[in-house]
Amino acid sequence: MTRTRILAALAVIVTVTALSGCGRETGPTPTTAAPDPTAAAEFADGLAHKVTVDATMAHLTKLQEIADANDGNRALGTPGYQASVDYVVNTLRDKGFQVQTPEFEVRLPWADEPALTVAGAGVPARAMEFTIGTEGVGGPLVPARAEDTPGCTADDYDGLPVRGAVVLVDRGACPFGAKQAVAAQAGAVALIVADNEDGDEMGGTLGEETDVKIPVVSVTKATGAQLRGQQDAPVSLRLNAGVRIEKTRNVIAQTATGSTADVVMVGAHLDSVAEGPGINDNGSGVAAVLETALQLGSAPAVTNAVRFGFWGAEEWGLLGSSNYVESLDEEGLRDIALYLNFDMIGSPNPGYFTYDGDQSAKPDPRRGVPRVPEGSAGIERTLVAYLDRAGKPAEDTSFDGRSDYDGFTRSGVPAGGLFSGAEEKKTAHQAEIWGGQADEPFDPNYHKETDTLAHIDREAMRIHGSGVAYAVGLYAQDQRGRNGIPIREDRTRHPLTAS
Repeated sequence: MTRTRILAALAVIVTVTALSGCGRETGPTPTTAAPDPTAAAEFADGLAHKVTVDATMAHLTKLQEIADANDGNRALGTPGYQASVDYVVNTLRDKGFQVQTPEFEVRLPWADEPALTVAGAGVPARAMEFTIGTEGVGGPLVPARAEDTPGCTADDYDGLPVRGAVVLVDRGACPFGAKQAVAAQAGAVALIVADNEDGDEMGGTLGEETDVKIPVVSVTKATGAQLRGQQDAPVSLRLNAGVRIEKTRNVIAQTATGSTADVVMVGAHLDSVAEGPGINDNGSGVAAVLETALQLGSAPAVTNAVRFGFWGAEEWGLLGSSNYVESLDEEGLRDIALYLNFDMIGSPNPGYFTYDGDQSAKPDPRRGVPRVPEGSAGIERTLVAYLDRAGKPAEDTSFDGRSDYDGFTRSGVPAGGLFSGAEEKKTAHQAEIWGGQADEPFDPNYHKETDTLAHIDREAMRIHGSGVAYAVGLYAQDQRGRNGIPIREDRTRHPLTAS
């Protein structure tokens, strides 16, 4: 999972292979009768029982060993990620799957720690992603007005001595790239962005497509408040920053049987953060999806084809899944009946969440109202019913853009999935119905070196892992009815463009 990086609108460039996956290769498989809902449920139950916690834990053990042998992580651009790809590919091929590993390029920002001083005193700061660097720039500190649109329009600087100054502006109301453009147009030589929430969070992105004119760094809300009292104080900034190119791969495999016009797609991101091995985030999802593929087999007796995606570069802004979706034309997107996403399902203080397909929960106003395509509510009902039978009443988690469903939902593909929680704290009510510790994070190891095999909850892996298989098995046999999704003729798809 990403936190600040996930909001980045990073570009991804296809370089080697056409990434249409395993689309309309053979056309739909003819069927002689409508699917039997009872038989479909029995098939799904049978597949769910085959995906055991011992098997998924064995995959997690292998991913931990890969991280241990490769500097403790499986991140983008590292030998640990390449070894993770090889493990998934070889495991699938041994089961008879035809596997693709489409390569793509990503442009990644880098920056050293800024050397920022105000009135001669050092100020902790973080470079904005995609900022330009500077060997040294300075000027008087000019705070922009703290108002509803801080630094978003030229009017926000009326009457202020911005030319040749270092501008301080609050976060909020418009993208950082827009704030940078307005400040640069007004003549500022650098920009400091102060967070608008309490805590020690800093950072963000200017956007890969932004024409950055001046260096931009961020500071905490508390630091920003202190700096506002130092108007006209001399500021100096030195910053090494730039962009590097990395090549990485997705892994795509599809059953040889079933309708290729009604594909069930299921995915999990394969990369970790650089800070740790990523065994819950997201080895857990990978293990369950991989074991589901192995137990389903490469040529099962199913009505609808199943396509498996293991995504690269998720931790840098959902790049692998976005790249894949961008590679599909409208017909290729229409062939995908639904997308099932599994990202963090073995948290040590676990929750039992389903993505909010019926939009019954109030969306986070900071993130706007998400697009949730028709059919997503049925997927949620399927997974809620599964968790109820498992003795874990489900709660909603928002389609907030923090995982790989995002490119699919924005393209009109109905989606759903399970989630065991990340850095948020479990409430007393949740602890009462699910067990675990109230007022503690679902996963205190989120994005840390302690996200290891030792901190996986086996019961969460058992329940959520079998839930992956149940959903895949059900929709592989039957996509109609109360919990179904639109038939192909009624699907509306909108191909993405690189952004």
